[in-house]
Amino acid sequence: MLSLRHRLPQVLFVSLALPAIAHGSDRRSPPAPVVSLTPAIVVAGSPELIRVDAPATAQLEGEWLGRRLEFFRSRDGRAWFALAGVDVEAAPGPSNLRIEAKLAGGGSRDLSRTFGIHPAHYRTGALTVAPKFVQPGPEEMKEIEAETLLKTKVFASSAPEPEWAGDFRAPVAAEPTDSFGTRRMFNGKLASIHKGMDFRAHMGTVVRAANSGTVVLARPLYYEGNCVIIDHGLGLFTLSMHFSRIDVKEGQHVLQGQPIGLSGATGRVTGPHLHWAVRWQGAYLDPAKLLRLSLAQAR
Repeated sequence: MLSLRHRLPQVLFVSLALPAIAHGSDRRSPPAPVVSLTPAIVVAGSPELIRVDAPATAQLEGEWLGRRLEFFRSRDGRAWFALAGVDVEAAPGPSNLRIEAKLAGGGSRDLSRTFGIHPAHYRTGALTVAPKFVQPGPEEMKEIEAETLLKTKVFASSAPEPEWAGDFRAPVAAEPTDSFGTRRMFNGKLASIHKGMDFRAHMGTVVRAANSGTVVLARPLYYEGNCVIIDHGLGLFTLSMHFSRIDVKEGQHVLQGQPIGLSGATGRVTGPHLHWAVRWQGAYLDPAKLLRLSLAQAR
């Protein structure tokens, strides 16, 4: 067996040889960029802030869970970021985060990593609502189908740059519930998975924009009632539902904290409250986790 004195040069040789393997024969190349996720433990329904330490002149391309990643440079110029997430219904297991950095001087680096998706344990809840919201009639079905097409169109495009800045804030001064991810039984039948957070907001409570963005929908819908959807850029949307009154218009730019309406009990509800949802490229994320996510380093 070799002594530590004989083994140490071999360890150092491997460490010094890694840059040559990653960057070719040019030993003057900078260290390989680093990829990190916040939160580090990925669970179903979790929003994730992806950081890549790469030169400002690099071009980053990425994909995760079949969704394209849109990278932007932090305001201090220190790193690249992408705000992404894992859908509440994502299956647990390994997932490949694919990232490629194309360098200004030519060539590219594969920064892909594998992350495990951990299950999130959500509850099952039972509610009693008007029968028309469980088994809509023919006329209601036409309305629902038209609204489905409308929402598909709304979510099909998003601002090419982040419109949000800093951390997201709760949209209403009211107690939140842990209702996200709950398997909903309506009138004894499994109808859906609850893809938002409910706030116990009394009728007429002021609802505010959780961050800056553009209003892309502000109108009554069958299930959602009076609904406001804000595009925050790069495929990130927030949805506020069941308003008693809408105070913004489609196409209007709003700032964080700006009033957008009053809470109510319109649509499929059992009483006054605010349903607030977060959607990224079709994936529904846990709003509570977004509110706890520190985004100041990115924008």
